[in-house]
Parts: sequence; C-alpha cells; structure tokens
Amino acid sequence: MKVTYFIEILSSWCHWAEPAWAEVKNRYAGRVQFEWRVALMNPGDFPVSRDQCDWFYRRSGTLTRSPYLLHSGWFEASRKGDYTAANFVAEAGRDFGVEDDRLRLALAHAALREGRTIGDMAVAVEVGAAAIGVKPADLRSRAESAEVRARVDASTKQFHAHQISQRPSWILESGIGDKVVISGLWVPGPLCAAIDAMLADAAGYATHKAHFGGPPAG
Repeated sequence: MKVTYFIEILSSWCHWAEPAWAEVKNRYAGRVQFEWRVALMNPGDFPVSRDQCDWFYRRSGTLTRSPYLLHSGWFEASRKGDYTAANFVAEAGRDFGVEDDRLRLALAHAALREGRTIGDMAVAVEVGAAAIGVKPADLRSRAESAEVRARVDASTKQFHAHQISQRPSWILESGIGDKVVISGLWVPGPLCAAIDAMLADAAGYATHKAHFGGPPAG
C-alpha cells in the first residue's frame, strides 16, 4: 500500500498537517510506503498582502489551537504570487539522496516560523544547503535544472488529475486497486481509518487467495 502526500512548501495547512504525517508514518512503518510530492499553488492562491496573510494565519491558528502565530515575513508583494523557488529546492534534494522530510521542513520552518523570504532562490538555497549539508552552488544548480522543473510540473499535474485543489492532500492506493483521496484534512484520524480499512481488505484478499488460489480462467 502507498500513501502520497501532496504539499506546497508555503502552505500553512501543510505546516499544521505535519504532525499527522509523522504519526501515520510511524504507526504504519514497514506496512505502507510513504512519499511526498510537490503540488505547486497558482500565483492567485497566495495572499495579496501581509495583512491578508496574517488574517489567514489567525484563522488557522485558532482552528488548530496553536500556541504560536505563523510568521508572514516571507510575503513579498513584488513577487505577485511566484514562490516556486523553495519547492524546486525541496525537489532538488532528491538528487542528493534526500527522500525524507528534513529539507522541505527546514524550508517551511524558515518561512512560516522565522519569516525568511524563501521565494528568493538564494535564500531558499542557503536554508536548504545548511539543512542537508551540501554546497549551495550544487543545490542551486539542481534546483534550477530542467529535470527538477519537469518533476515538479509532473507531480503538480498528477495532483490536479485527481480534481482536487487543497494542500495538503493525500492519495491512498492499495495493491488490490482501491484508492482513497483525502483533500484538505490535516488530522490523522481520517487517514488512519482509511489506511486500516484498506489494509484489512488487502489482507482479506490475500487470505482468500491462499485458500482458494486465483479466479477461474473462465
């Protein structure tokens, strides 16, 4: 079974969903394959001012009962919603063997907790290189490569193919062809319930096959 977690580095709801991601990975370690993929937001999806951004942060912080307010210092009006750099840096980490969460979490922390302007490629690279211990020039070269852009474009296209628009979103797929799409939720309960049900069904199929073999040919 596989769970794909679609994220955007600057998504505040992805930030709030990280404890759920960590919990389900720990609970189902060794039984479920987990991976994250970038799903870029459109420029129009971003706030148009720091005041608007702070309003959204107060709303999500209240709903999540957070003891802290997210930092809107990353916002730059001059970018007009173009914040792709950090996502390219996060994806570029794979070219250095980084398939876990530490690089993208470092980027998100720098922006959402410290207010660093990771929409600037130089800043994103500085944060990312420090997080994974590579040379900034090497990381930037990969982040700006056609290969990395193509991978991000492909994962974003895959995200939209499910006809969803919220980050985080979760795609759960089992070996017997079942699929569950959970879009926008940030707590572990629905994920765990769906995973348990899918694992149980897959186990049931395996038990039946062990006793009766495959279906008759005709």
